[in-house]
Amino acid sequence: MFEIGINLTSSQFDKDRQQVVERARAAGLSGMLITGTSAQESVDAQRMAAEHPDFCWSTAGVHPHQASEWNEQVAASIRQMAELPNVVAIGECGLDFNRNFSPADLQEAAFTAQLALAKELQLPVFLHCRDAGERFAALLKPWLADLPGGVVHCFTGTRHELELYLSLGLSIGITGWVCDERRGLELREMLPLIPAERLMLETDAPYLLPRDMENKPKNRRNEPAFLPHIVNQVALWRGEDPQWLADITDANARKLFALPERR
Repeated sequence: MFEIGINLTSSQFDKDRQQVVERARAAGLSGMLITGTSAQESVDAQRMAAEHPDFCWSTAGVHPHQASEWNEQVAASIRQMAELPNVVAIGECGLDFNRNFSPADLQEAAFTAQLALAKELQLPVFLHCRDAGERFAALLKPWLADLPGGVVHCFTGTRHELELYLSLGLSIGITGWVCDERRGLELREMLPLIPAERLMLETDAPYLLPRDMENKPKNRRNEPAFLPHIVNQVALWRGEDPQWLADITDANARKLFALPERR
């Protein structure tokens, strides 16, 4: 199984980052994608990925929360990272109108600039969208024909948004949000609507620890070693065999990010 979204640069992993990777391997993961969310974190993500060749890769991008930091220097840094062989996607990029940590116009400008870079470098996009579905789709749609593809990471939107993203040919990343009996029930009901070849799975660790896990860690920190729980639960709710789902979502990730076949 392949983890498409681990925030390994988070300070929550400072004390045991190496052990987190080791536990992921021991849990049966075949690979992980480390998320870059700013210029500096993209540098850090690439460095961490390089420490684990053929198991870790990374993205390079600026999250909409940090969009106000976008400038020529940041753009040059993201480009430099994106040209390295173990950086396999542009992002995390997109729109977040839920918190608006950066003004909407600056979010749109940074998003569009990163789409242009993805087109130029022929890299897929690792996407974030919250409370901005229609505008997100409108900005993204003109670029999609010239991109290798994209995944809406940590999808928690509405059925309308899901159908819209699928109609655009995007893949959908599902996290432990779906394991939350308070907030995840609507998403749980939508799981069968996602074609198997468009589904990817992730923890978004250290966030979104699955609430229905037994023996949850006392620190409430999520990590990639818990991905098998998400795989099993998603398979249950989709009516599929967990091993089959683990295999096909692994293959989906490797295809989108142009990674070697699983050993």
